[in-house]
Amino acid sequence: MKDTGQIVIYSRKSKFTGKGESIENQIEMCKQYIRLHFGEKAAGDALVYEDEGFSGGNLERPQFKKMMAEAKEKDVQAIVVYRLDRISRNIGDFAKLIEKLNDMRIDFISIKEQFDTASPMGRAMMYISSVFSQLERETIAERIRDNMHELSKTGRWLGGVPPTGYRSESVSSVTIDGKTKKACKLRAIPEELSLVKLIFDKFLETGSLTKTETYLLQNGYTTKNGKQFTRFAIKGLLSNPVYMIADEFAYNYLTEKDVDLFSDKSEFDGVHGVMAYNRTLQQPGKANKIKPMEEWIVSVGKHEGAIEGATWIKVQSLLERNKSKSYKKPRSNVALLSGLLVCGNCGDYMRPKTSQRLNTKGEPIYTYLCSTKERSRCHICNMKNCNGNILDADIIEQIKSLSEDHSDFFRQLERSKRILTGDRQEYDNEIAQLKNKISENETEIKGIVSALGKAAGTAAEDYMIQQIDELHQKGESIKRRLVELEELTTSNTWSEMEFDLLAQMLSTFKNTVDEMTVEQKRTALRTIVKQVIWDGQDAHVVLFGSDYKYEFPETPIGIKGIEAENGEKENFDGTAERGDAEPLREYSK
Repeated sequence: MKDTGQIVIYSRKSKFTGKGESIENQIEMCKQYIRLHFGEKAAGDALVYEDEGFSGGNLERPQFKKMMAEAKEKDVQAIVVYRLDRISRNIGDFAKLIEKLNDMRIDFISIKEQFDTASPMGRAMMYISSVFSQLERETIAERIRDNMHELSKTGRWLGGVPPTGYRSESVSSVTIDGKTKKACKLRAIPEELSLVKLIFDKFLETGSLTKTETYLLQNGYTTKNGKQFTRFAIKGLLSNPVYMIADEFAYNYLTEKDVDLFSDKSEFDGVHGVMAYNRTLQQPGKANKIKPMEEWIVSVGKHEGAIEGATWIKVQSLLERNKSKSYKKPRSNVALLSGLLVCGNCGDYMRPKTSQRLNTKGEPIYTYLCSTKERSRCHICNMKNCNGNILDADIIEQIKSLSEDHSDFFRQLERSKRILTGDRQEYDNEIAQLKNKISENETEIKGIVSALGKAAGTAAEDYMIQQIDELHQKGESIKRRLVELEELTTSNTWSEMEFDLLAQMLSTFKNTVDEMTVEQKRTALRTIVKQVIWDGQDAHVVLFGSDYKYEFPETPIGIKGIEAENGEKENFDGTAERGDAEPLREYSK
């Protein structure tokens, strides 16, 4: 470990109260320890980070995060706390922190417990903590899996949004000892199951998720929530084992895949469907991932199956085969407006589509096309494609002319800066709160699941299942908001220095843009351009700070203009300094 360097003090208190050790007292006792062990100068120069009003349940605290970030840049010798729980009450978080500090060669000292990783005993304590942390995780995981094993024997529905084709209903049964036992099961919805069967048939016919999607869009089929089907939704439906009829083919397939099967072969009666537990990996703020089949816990359900085992298995083979042929975004994409350009007819994003042809400058020719138009094969949206090379060039010309007027340009840039940076702290605080809520929600669900096995056959069982369902819905809602905020803050993360450097670059945009890389051009555009809307004839460029709202019509219209800060429109007729003027309407094809 380091013998010299900065000493850091960290203190935390969860509430602004007079009880317990105050922030000031914690800091003073830490300084006394530093004076005794490192000298008066080290105590006087110690950096102090304080978090007051934050729980020790996790590490999502502003000053703690700042301390860890700055520790990477500064020469830090040790972090000193008054007591271990000032850092975290979560032993898993604590063990990870010790491991990270060890990698950074920073000592950790807790003066209350005499925990010092610079000493052999302190390092032993660290490893003991890690062992207990691992034991805690494995014990919890084992307990949850044991409960899942018990629940899988019942073949019941544990709650959440029922899959297309089914609804959840509560059923009661009387046990041998006369107790009433309640549980949830799936009940078939015939019209929805007909759609499920149609989707399976259409996928087997075409062998393509894209063609299946196109068929559903063109014929007006929607999900049970009234939304358009996407390839992602179709794949999720096709790969869900809940639809597979529990027959001989299903039994052999599941056995070969080494799933944890909790039903005898005799129960595969060719009528009921399959229930798979422990199938998804749920991560806060991220989309659920499907676990390997050997981790699934499977049993025959109480619901009616819809797709014969052999058919369901064939579909899985096709899905697996198609993985290698899935669309991959071209790495050589030179389009500048990806993620900014939207269709003025339906509001969906327009993506670049490259060709093998080159223009007179030797650049690949590409067009922008509406994603909904492409997916529905022009059935839902028939927006004209846009010549990407010409549109990108004219957008650049417009920004050049905008940067020539320094007063208006910098006023617009400052407005963008306030939007991109002004609310960052507020966003960070909300993100931290959402992560806390997700953690608390998942802990509550785990607690109920653990207790559910003991409540079987009691009046509380039905209520607990309902609670799990409600908490799941609540958690999904929080996760969606978290993803939105993280995407916003990730895409709009600008430091003062970065923004000032970018402002300098943009102030000379006209003279420097031709020397910029594609990525630099994209970054420059995204600094001041909020959105570009293509209506089939003209482009509407909306700058940050504008309150301009484009009215998406049922058919394209031909209003044009860049919406400036003051709400006035600057001419944008598509002419550019390339010899003969080319109006924007010629972008269509």
